[in-house]
Amino acid sequence: MAHKKGVGSSRNGRDSHSKRLGVKRFGGQFVLAGNILVRQRGTKFHPGQNVGRGKDDTLFALIDGVVRFERRGRTRQYVSVYPVSA
Repeated sequence: MAHKKGVGSSRNGRDSHSKRLGVKRFGGQFVLAGNILVRQRGTKFHPGQNVGRGKDDTLFALIDGVVRFERRGRTRQYVSVYPVSA
């Protein structure tokens, strides 16, 4: 015989915090070197000219300039930063 009454436990009640992924600087915007351009999981966007990729696939600007989103091939999207011509 059980000496304790069975107590039901809820299997719900947990949730993870949102990771605030997505594009942080849009096409045509001026950015400074080091600015984060895209936070992503995997490579939805690939690094183009003057753009670096962090170990968590974050894309960031390597130089000061203007952001451009480009499509190369059928599916690949690239993010590039071009210097502003004075």
